Amino acid sequence: MTLPDPELQPEFYADVPLKRVGAWAIDLVVTLAITLVGLVMTLFVSIFFLPVLFATASIAYRTIMLARFGATLGMMATALKWRRLDGRTPDVMTAFWYSAMHAGMWTVLPLQAASMVMILLTPYRQGLHDFVLNTTMMHRIAP
Repeated sequence: MTLPDPELQPEFYADVPLKRVGAWAIDLVVTLAITLVGLVMTLFVSIFFLPVLFATASIAYRTIMLARFGATLGMMATALKWRRLDGRTPDVMTAFWYSAMHAGMWTVLPLQAASMVMILLTPYRQGLHDFVLNTTMMHRIAP
């Protein structure tokens, strides 16, 4: 199985950058909610290492959702799916590395900026972490 060619079937990749922004916003809210639950469960002791708690929640949430469903809640809401370039659903380790790289790029602004530019310019709409892992986002169902 292979992915649809972006030149022959551009409808699978049209509007993906905009949908990725929407998915990211939804996933941010989910991650903040998970972080808040973590704060309450630790009786607010974890406030002393809040960035670590947030990063852990983000990586765990994305890894579990991507490995199990091939999409996070934000991606599901915006009708995106995450696939390898050979068309298969990525495995757990790929989902973990994707999630860790995603979190890491938000701590290094030039990497995140490069990733955003790549999403706009590459045929498969791949960010930097997608490019490294040979994955991409596409419409779950083409229009």
